[in-house]
Amino acid sequence: MISLPEFNILTISILSSLGLLLLIQLYYLWVVFGRLALRKQRVQLNSNPDLPPVSVVICAHNEYLNLEKNLPEILAQDYPNFELVVVNDCSDDGSDELLMDMARADNRLKVINLTQNLNFFQGKKFPLSVGIKSAHHEHLLLTDADCRPVGKHWISSIMRRYVPGVEVVIGYSPYERRKGLLNLLIRFETLQTGMLYISRALAGKPYMGVGRNLSYLRTVFMRNKGFTSHYTVSSGDDDLFISQVAGKKNTVVEFGAEAQMVSRPKTTFESWVRQKRRHLSTGRYYKTGVKFFLGSYSATILLFYLAVAAAFWLLPFYFATAALMFRIISQFIVFHQAGKKLSDSYPLVLLPFAELFFSIFTPMLLVVNRFVKPEKWM
Repeated sequence: MISLPEFNILTISILSSLGLLLLIQLYYLWVVFGRLALRKQRVQLNSNPDLPPVSVVICAHNEYLNLEKNLPEILAQDYPNFELVVVNDCSDDGSDELLMDMARADNRLKVINLTQNLNFFQGKKFPLSVGIKSAHHEHLLLTDADCRPVGKHWISSIMRRYVPGVEVVIGYSPYERRKGLLNLLIRFETLQTGMLYISRALAGKPYMGVGRNLSYLRTVFMRNKGFTSHYTVSSGDDDLFISQVAGKKNTVVEFGAEAQMVSRPKTTFESWVRQKRRHLSTGRYYKTGVKFFLGSYSATILLFYLAVAAAFWLLPFYFATAALMFRIISQFIVFHQAGKKLSDSYPLVLLPFAELFFSIFTPMLLVVNRFVKPEKWM
């Protein structure tokens, strides 16, 4: 026979908290993420066979091996009219010679060598601005040197989303699958982050993109005076800029398999932490609504697990078990479906452990950033 708990202020508070936190998490899983995971409607595509000319822009600092490996794959894209603009930002690894040799072999490659460090804020925004202003075409497609297209239709898959009124196309960029715990953590964070910003964009409230796979019009960049409103922030060329220029009517997302750029993940925990701290440094510049949206999701994950632990301790086991299993099953279903949409699957059994890790680790890095300034892009 099931025993009922002795209700008092403490047990009622725990039950109420557990129920409220469960409802908030189910809202994020089924309502917010459901826009992506349960998405069935067709997207509007440009039916014009003559898609617009494109300038692909890449900034690179000491990326010799990545440039040697990935630029040929970009130049091999099945697209009739595009240029590849590479800004070589003060590299001292021989990238300049490699790029000049490649440019002589393919006149679609335009190389800009920055030999003097005029980038006083030591971020990616200055070389990226140089590349954008040097681009010949109105449609820009941005990526990084350590990224490679999934196939030969990356450019066309992004460009076909430019129908009248569209000025920004937000793409998705997963990381390569490799062995080890670090790769599992990186891939989980990438999937979860992608679900957040893509779902938000599908709701008509875009707040970020990723510079590894992002497109917008050159006139949008010029009209908004580039990155000047947040130029002193070393990061933010993708999230802060997109938050500034993207809206419900002028922005679409494209996350099909052929439209993706696969990124090379960090291989050491130390380098990954440095990268993550740089990314987190832009968070305090987000709009209040975005901060609340992201903060509520992350905070209620940790609070939910704490409430579950308290319920296991002070209440009959079935309360905590039911809440925990209901959320985990919901998480498995939604993440599985979203992963299919993004062509980026993740081991379901590891989901609760990975999200619990980040719900503790990310606030710790935010505290560290408050006292120790993160390293710059270079």
